[in-house]
Amino acid sequence: MQHLVQAFYQGYRKLIRHHRYRWFVIGATLLYWFSPIDLAPDIIPVIGWIDDGLLATLLLTEITQMVTERIRKRPQADTIPEQPDNGPVIDVMAQ
Repeated sequence: MQHLVQAFYQGYRKLIRHHRYRWFVIGATLLYWFSPIDLAPDIIPVIGWIDDGLLATLLLTEITQMVTERIRKRPQADTIPEQPDNGPVIDVMAQ
């Protein structure tokens, strides 16, 4: 059972990180989440919600990791460069 879960996780992660399949996987996950057809029906209390919760957690975790990695890879050109300290500023009124 553990191998099956690990294989599903690795496959899901590989597909969602591939640029061609990313939106398909996200859409399929949301469709499954809102669909009345489940592996474990929602009619059964708690057990029916576990598969939905795990899939939603997996989706949010992967999206968060991808966004975090993209932010870290982005060049830091947005920061304001430090001004060199040339000493005190003296204002002179010229006429």
